Amino acid sequence: MHDIDSGREEGWFEIRLIRPEEAAEAAEAERICFPPNEAGTREIVEERAALAGEQFLVAADRKSGKIAGYLNGLVTDETSLRDAFFRQTGLHDPEGANVMILSLGVLPQYRGQGLASALMEKYAQQERERGRRMLVLTCLEEKVGMYEKMGFKDQGMSQSSWGGESWHEMTCML
Repeated sequence: MHDIDSGREEGWFEIRLIRPEEAAEAAEAERICFPPNEAGTREIVEERAALAGEQFLVAADRKSGKIAGYLNGLVTDETSLRDAFFRQTGLHDPEGANVMILSLGVLPQYRGQGLASALMEKYAQQERERGRRMLVLTCLEEKVGMYEKMGFKDQGMSQSSWGGESWHEMTCML
């Protein structure tokens, strides 16, 4: 899969790696897409884009050039997502076998068009081609079905308590 073209009402999207100058915009999208207790801070999102930009996809609206959605993570040999990944970008190991997905967000005005699924599909393909074994993420109960449709399996409750929440850990073998 290359760029995603969508002729839907909201416009056309290009799914690609984040550009350095888009880091602040991605941080603002994170603030909009997640409640304050779950969102990564501006500094953390900008750090992820700078230090692990090859793991940070954006869906850019071709009409406005603005970010409509994004997906980012860190690579590791670990097999379970722990809270430290959300705070410590230094845990990123570009040679690792697995990807801990930290954020998938679509701005409200772009939701309902399959953009989250398109981002995940491109991400999984990219990581499969890089020789990764598995994608790991955590999600709230109400998102389990969405991720199952994307090919993830529910592994039960996660050890993560990020943001004071109870999370399901989901995995997708590549």
